[in-house]
Amino acid sequence: MILQMSDPFLLAAGLLTTGPLSLPPTPGLPPQQGDNFSSLLTASAAGNFRSVVASIIKSIEVITSPEFSNYHSKKTKQLRLTPVSATANKQQLVNRRAFNRPKYTKISPASGSQLYYQRLAALKAGKIYTRLPADSFQSFWLRGGSSQRQTLAKPTYRQWQRLLEEEAKAVNFGQGSNRLAILVGDSLSLWFPSQQLPGSQFWLNQSISGENSGQVLNRLSAFSQTKPDTIYVMVGTNDLRQGKSDRVILGNIRQIVQRLRRNHPQSQVIVQSILPTRLKAIPNQRIRNLNQQIAMVAQQESAGYLNLNSWFVDQQDQMQLNLTTDGVHLNRRGYEVWQEALQYVESWMAVNRRSRIGG
Repeated sequence: MILQMSDPFLLAAGLLTTGPLSLPPTPGLPPQQGDNFSSLLTASAAGNFRSVVASIIKSIEVITSPEFSNYHSKKTKQLRLTPVSATANKQQLVNRRAFNRPKYTKISPASGSQLYYQRLAALKAGKIYTRLPADSFQSFWLRGGSSQRQTLAKPTYRQWQRLLEEEAKAVNFGQGSNRLAILVGDSLSLWFPSQQLPGSQFWLNQSISGENSGQVLNRLSAFSQTKPDTIYVMVGTNDLRQGKSDRVILGNIRQIVQRLRRNHPQSQVIVQSILPTRLKAIPNQRIRNLNQQIAMVAQQESAGYLNLNSWFVDQQDQMQLNLTTDGVHLNRRGYEVWQEALQYVESWMAVNRRSRIGG
């Protein structure tokens, strides 16, 4: 159940810790047995947020989307972006009208293949898919009517890697003074609805379905040249399903954090807890114990830790049935819960930036 308070900034401050905090903890979150980490986020006391040089980001702010041009996929494999200008807002409205043509119904990709081809089409058209309506570019990923629907060729793992690399290059080139946040993980992060991401910044989704923590670790260089303010990491579910030991998972997460902090020294790295499941083979008691150790790793490596497990577990110590499609993956309601948690984090960090500027 999502918490409701009249002041989201007060709630955010109660959930987060980055050193001394005078506000009391937020009521309502169910305490976890054996869990010594009472706050949702535990970040390092050392200030490792990027120094603020731009205007303060407000929760209702609309930022300008970058525009790409001259995408030469076959020859140069490079992306060129038109600089953000004063006329970009008008152009964005024109683009959105084009994407909402009435001949297509309002649906979004329902398979990994559809999502891949939508993102590829957006990239080639010079757009960041996280800034577009969910039904964009249907002619590229939705073929024919219900009786004539064609099967899309399933993209290979290497094709997914290449797509993410190119998206990272595009964002790196066109970010400008806009803030950036990155999602890194497996299918849980991959399917985070773009329209539900906090809208005060650019978002880059660097997640691939089915990956374990070792595979994520091996491809962090794909976005090493980007300049994010925040990097959200969630890994471990596939490791558990594949029979990996806690030691292997924790070792990989430690290396992921170390590498991210080395590649992005001005960014805040936030490790998110492993979510509960409804799989008997993976009891949530093990997940909770593992999350406690992940929180310790994050603290030792001067990263943040976001405990989402408490928001998703039910009284039977499983993933809440109304938040999942199959006991592991999230439905629309599940992503709404996750969205609200991210919004609290982003709101709290906005307050933190204001206080730094004021000081």
